[in-house]
Amino acid sequence: MSNFDELETRSAQARAADLAKALPAQIARAKELSGYGGALDGVDPSTITSAEALATLPVLRKSELGKAQSAHAPFGGFTTKPAHEFSHVFQSPGPIYEPSSTDPDWWRMGRFLHACGIGAGDIVHNCFGYHLTPAGMIFESGARAVGASVLPAGTGQTELQVTAARDIGTTAYAGTPDYLKVILEKADEMGVTLGITRAAVGGGALFPSLRQWYADRGIACLQSYATADLGNIAYESDAMEGLVVEEGVIVEIVTPGTGDPVPEGEVGEVVVTTLNPDYPLIRFATGDLSAVMAGTSPCGRTNMRIKGWMGRADQTTKIKGMFVRPEQVAQLAAAHDEITRVRVVASRAGEQDVMTVRIESSAPDAEAYAASVAALLKLKGQIEVVAPDSLPKDGLVIEDQRTYD
Repeated sequence: MSNFDELETRSAQARAADLAKALPAQIARAKELSGYGGALDGVDPSTITSAEALATLPVLRKSELGKAQSAHAPFGGFTTKPAHEFSHVFQSPGPIYEPSSTDPDWWRMGRFLHACGIGAGDIVHNCFGYHLTPAGMIFESGARAVGASVLPAGTGQTELQVTAARDIGTTAYAGTPDYLKVILEKADEMGVTLGITRAAVGGGALFPSLRQWYADRGIACLQSYATADLGNIAYESDAMEGLVVEEGVIVEIVTPGTGDPVPEGEVGEVVVTTLNPDYPLIRFATGDLSAVMAGTSPCGRTNMRIKGWMGRADQTTKIKGMFVRPEQVAQLAAAHDEITRVRVVASRAGEQDVMTVRIESSAPDAEAYAASVAALLKLKGQIEVVAPDSLPKDGLVIEDQRTYD
């Protein structure tokens, strides 16, 4: 393999030594920030020199971040710079605000695109969103880091997407796993052959059948694991054995709700500490489930590997690349007096995510709720009105029926 830099092939000893220098400095920065509200009082940063020592600190949950931002907009006292010193401010559903910078590879996505074989001479057809949410800029920053050009395509207007890809000569795709299939099928309808041979995907599960569908068309498709808060966390290499942890973060797998690390190989919640000096998130709980894989990748990268996304530690679920949260479902239920309960079901059809919103209501007209669903869940979906007391009383408001075998 060709290296993105020397960091990804460090020995365990060299990585530990570097961490022993970087981690205390990051804890010291965080300790000065008002967002932590005294949670780090009494912590001596010089003693936090390893992942084991890091595990003694409290976990920061997204709900806490949201509350802090509500009290002290936009970043809740978790950044080392004021909002006007960042190049961008994004808003994700919640709402949660995220900073961004045009500093080189600020989101740490370049390493993943390099692993995909994307670099100078490529034009990336970037179908991640550029409006409010940061995914489009995250991948554009990575493309800059590897010297590639970008078509900022977003989603929608599929015929124009095909025309642009043909005319510009895009060679690589970035976006959710299933949207490339939509573009390619439209190209087939139009009798157009596109030159896309590599795909860097995220924002949803890459199902084996879909990866094979791309492979059969000569497209190598690899996936990353990133969030709007943290940037890139882990990424797939051409070995396709788990996800290699990004060099700019520390990943722990913990028992959900406790912050206690689980033994290697056991499934738990992904907790991430970022070494980004602008935005020191310490032991940030993602709500995602995964597990550590033993050994190192056959590709030659030496950092820890995780098995990838294995479900949610809470009910927050990513559908069509967007998170749907229990609090959004509650807002939908409260928006109409006649609604007694709501259940959102995530499923798959034709290699695409499907969202079905089941509403308990005495009013039978599903169309009456379409506007509220789109406004509050930020997605359009199928709406089924069911009789009061007919939904299961199992505590679930978001049910994920998709399988990831």
